[in-house]
Amino acid sequence: MREKMYLLAVGYYRSGDYSRSRQLVERCLEIAPDWRQALTLKKTIEDRIKKDGVIGIGIAATAVGVLAGGIAAALSRKK
Repeated sequence: MREKMYLLAVGYYRSGDYSRSRQLVERCLEIAPDWRQALTLKKTIEDRIKKDGVIGIGIAATAVGVLAGGIAAALSRKK
């Protein structure tokens, strides 16, 4: 059973569904807490989630900067 869950977790990870993948890996680790493959996959998933979060923050900050620059340019043209 744990192997099936692990393979499903790998599949979800490869498809980009990191939260579902992490849930399945955690279930695998409940069954076998010292399973190295599952521990490695869990770390990989968590690193990917952190990386995607940082990229998302960077995109949001850039969008805010562009918007603020556009507003500043529009206001300076009015005057």
